[in-house]
Amino acid sequence: MAAKDVLHLVPPLVEAGKFNDLVKAGQTISSALCPSDNTVLVFIKDKNPSVSEEARATDEEQPLYFASLNAIPSSERRLLLTDTLIIFTAFQKLLQSAETREPGWLQSEQCLTMIRKLAIDYVNFIKECWVHASQPIPRVDGTLQFTGDHYRGLYTCFSLFVVLYLPEPGYEQAPVGDELMEWLNTHFIEPSTEEGDQLSALDRPWEDESFWPYLTRSILRGLSKASLFFLAALEHHPSEKLQRLTSTVIPLIESQPRLMNFTVEREFAYAMRRWGDKVKALRIEMDRVPEKERFDRFENWWERLSDIVGILEGRQDVVQRVCDDLGADWKEVAVAWSIFVDPRMRRQDMAEVAAQILSEMPPDPTQHEDMVHAALFSGQPIEALHHASNLDCWLSAHLGDIMESLQLIDAEPKDDSGISLRDQYVLSYAEYLHSDPALWRITVDYMYSCEEIGQRRADEVLLRVPLQLNEQNSDLKVDPRIRAGDIVGVLKDVNKTCFEYKRENVRRTVCRIAAQALVSDKDYGLAVSYCISAEDWLGLGRIVDRVLEEYITDGPQGFTQYALAIAPSVQELRAQSLIQGVFMHRLIFVVRYARFHELVQKRHYQDAASDLMTIFVEGIAPTSWWAVVLCDSVQFLQYAPTLLFSSSAASLLLQRLEDIFTRTSQGAGADYLSVLTRVIKSKSEREAVDQLKTVRIALARYFARSLVSRGIGP
Repeated sequence: MAAKDVLHLVPPLVEAGKFNDLVKAGQTISSALCPSDNTVLVFIKDKNPSVSEEARATDEEQPLYFASLNAIPSSERRLLLTDTLIIFTAFQKLLQSAETREPGWLQSEQCLTMIRKLAIDYVNFIKECWVHASQPIPRVDGTLQFTGDHYRGLYTCFSLFVVLYLPEPGYEQAPVGDELMEWLNTHFIEPSTEEGDQLSALDRPWEDESFWPYLTRSILRGLSKASLFFLAALEHHPSEKLQRLTSTVIPLIESQPRLMNFTVEREFAYAMRRWGDKVKALRIEMDRVPEKERFDRFENWWERLSDIVGILEGRQDVVQRVCDDLGADWKEVAVAWSIFVDPRMRRQDMAEVAAQILSEMPPDPTQHEDMVHAALFSGQPIEALHHASNLDCWLSAHLGDIMESLQLIDAEPKDDSGISLRDQYVLSYAEYLHSDPALWRITVDYMYSCEEIGQRRADEVLLRVPLQLNEQNSDLKVDPRIRAGDIVGVLKDVNKTCFEYKRENVRRTVCRIAAQALVSDKDYGLAVSYCISAEDWLGLGRIVDRVLEEYITDGPQGFTQYALAIAPSVQELRAQSLIQGVFMHRLIFVVRYARFHELVQKRHYQDAASDLMTIFVEGIAPTSWWAVVLCDSVQFLQYAPTLLFSSSAASLLLQRLEDIFTRTSQGAGADYLSVLTRVIKSKSEREAVDQLKTVRIALARYFARSLVSRGIGP
């Protein structure tokens, strides 16, 4: 197991060297991965599942360790993760648009220009993160999760990738030396500005031991301004020979051809040949200097100048030896090679040269940044991704994403895992993001950009996003749209993500989960809304049963409040005809019955009686609730000062009552009296039957009043 894969538990779950004692006791260490993030639960368990009760008690006292595989990203780290997602998303949209175009468009100049622009956007943003992390800003803990030097490493790697693999369209076959030198001077500044300032303050700078190394490196790096300044100082050197040679070197440095100054490479090549002839002439002039005149009081100036001329001549042995003497690494040798040894070197030629240089000056294997550079210079993108993942999984994910589009790596899986190399690194980065559940939106964006395995992982992440419905429900200042049944908050974001990636099954499952959570909080109105969104009609039926249960346990007042919250959803369903008949009837019954009790509470008896009759006329009441509704009619039949029911309505009530008595006598009492029995807190059907007898008496008296009323009328 690699060192980075080891979890260090403090204090240790088992002391060092005592694991065998644990095994002898019949126990072992086990672990489980938390589905909501990449936290690992580590614990001791019994190897034998059939343990005694005493052993179980001992197990329960064992500590549980929660260890995270990755440190949760800090605030400054999130700046990189969240903002570069914008670039990543734009790149995915570009790839999607390529699928609708003609074959090969992805490698066209138009597309490559856009890919290059997005890659440069990555580089620029990494630079901002580097600058931000490098500033001496006071912090609470005094440290950053990732140092400025870490972001500098990302900056150098990504910018080198752009230089070597994403040239401007039309410059694919152009010499690469100038761009590499600009990259080297931007990221690895040598010689230092401080050293130059110190030398420039001296009257005779050549007497300082750092003068010639500074001048040589300035010329090696193409820093013409600094080079010319200190060459001009040599015109005051005591040696007339050196003064004369210096006057020849200065115009050579000033006139060294640069590709950027030419519109045609052929002209650049011609200028390089003419310039090279002048350098050869300088070498001939130098060789004429007698041996005894090649020294001053401090050192052999001729050898120092000879090294500079050797660099200008493009002698690879001199370039490599001088770089080694200056303490430069292989990168400086490779870049100087492309400027002096082979000024017309193309990108595709660099791999061979780099291999030769690296064989003699290998990269530092302890520095992941240097290993990435070496792999990129050597034309080994797969090796570069491997080292990039060791440096930062962010880097390998985004480099791999672009590399696949450029066909630098194979888009097809090379083993039985079914995961391509690009997806492997993107999913590894997504798992890192998953260490912080709050970053679930970013996590699934990266997972859904992968093939089936990544998409299934994203589905599982969405199913476990904390919906925070309890917090929304208990907050008195919550958005009123939530109370109205709209899907907002975290759940809205999850729904939006599912719609965006066409994960309808996931969306419905999440809505079902939300509905279940809201039912437990008795927010039935919002729960019904989510059930409708999920088209979960069985779940909707269970919610209706829960609302009706509120009436049975607590009476009409609480029931009315809960049931009326469902009313807007019922209107929506009736308008869209989305729901099956049996569920629709039960929903309508709950809402109608709640409205009936609301009217009773407001003493709107005529309207209440009308609603009660509608329940029976439309046949929406379940048979188990007939008895309860009939008992509610007693107050209108017996105590109302006016006749609230027509004769036909009263006859329908009597018919339903007789149906109950008949079916009960036939042994089907449980189907008709179970709810009433619970409402009146009785344990037998007999008491429920007795309760219904009062309804029969009330109906008889109502019919009598009705006859009397008709007899004395006009």
